[in-house]
Amino acid sequence: MSLPKNDAAVLSARWIEGVLLKRDVFSTVERGRLRIDDRETDAVLRRLDQVPWWSFLLARHLFARERKALSRAKGLEVGPELLWAGRRALVRGFIDGVALHLAKPYGDIDYFRSAKVTLHRLHRAGICHNDLAKEQNWLVGRDGRAYLTDFQLAACFRKRSRLFRIAAYEDLRHLLKHKRSYAPHALTPSERKILARKSFVASLWLATGKKVYRAITRGLFNFTDREGGGRRLVNDAPVLADLIRKNPAVRDTAIVAFADRRSGVGLYAFVEADRAALESQLRSELAAAKGPKPPEHIQVVHALPRDASGRPRTEILQLVAMNQLDLIEPMMASDADLAFLKDILEQRKNLRDRFNFETSELKLPLH
Repeated sequence: MSLPKNDAAVLSARWIEGVLLKRDVFSTVERGRLRIDDRETDAVLRRLDQVPWWSFLLARHLFARERKALSRAKGLEVGPELLWAGRRALVRGFIDGVALHLAKPYGDIDYFRSAKVTLHRLHRAGICHNDLAKEQNWLVGRDGRAYLTDFQLAACFRKRSRLFRIAAYEDLRHLLKHKRSYAPHALTPSERKILARKSFVASLWLATGKKVYRAITRGLFNFTDREGGGRRLVNDAPVLADLIRKNPAVRDTAIVAFADRRSGVGLYAFVEADRAALESQLRSELAAAKGPKPPEHIQVVHALPRDASGRPRTEILQLVAMNQLDLIEPMMASDADLAFLKDILEQRKNLRDRFNFETSELKLPLH
């Protein structure tokens, strides 16, 4: 399936391809730059030309919902600006920030205060997002503010009908669930009451529709995790990690998923060990084990970045695997933390899908 001529003409003249962020049966999403007049601006492109025929009608419906919602939300500063839209492709502005599940703003009361303001602005414009249970649809901006993304399920209302009020209530309830996860001490008594009371529609959905939704998304579409790694990250990665740890030279490993233009989803294994040449040996051992398909990339590192409890910081490693290097610095507590990553960044393996914004904000001297 190809793009309409008008869409293809605009993109060939104005779009500068960058890093693939996601590819599934509903769209391909990539980060790059859009030429506007005599300048270039960071942007995100969603396109439908690589969607399989059997999911195209639903993909087009979701695309239309996002285009309409972004058009109405223009100027609200609650999410990405719609920069251009065609029949089967649209370009939205890039928000300098990372997803909630990567940023993990524990105790950040200001962020959740900002999130409430963001949601209020959206609802005043007659828009309900309808997909805010997913942490990846909440962004923590470099400025510390809350932004929303992925408006494929958003609904636009002409008036504040009962359906609008129910949808807005559920948007708020899902925000408060995230606040409970990251800043529970800041919940007010009224917010706790909202958390304890689902709307009738939500209760009905959990009892009926969600079961069908999971059967379709997990069975037919292979959606199993929030990071987009699908069955490979959920099912294959733990098996591969156990196999890698059997090598006596390996101290630990962490496997993350990244979007891949050829296979759709790739796995990237970061292996903590002292011998850089260990990669070839590990590949041979994984092949001999006749288990899941080995990771597309295996990188031996001097040490894995870890949080205060000692667990590998997979949110940082995933950004490395996806070449989203300019988003790493705001997540580092100090220059020493950045220096710790120097060798990991310089020796990274996924160089097929990279772009010149990757070092624009990073202080470290890269190749």
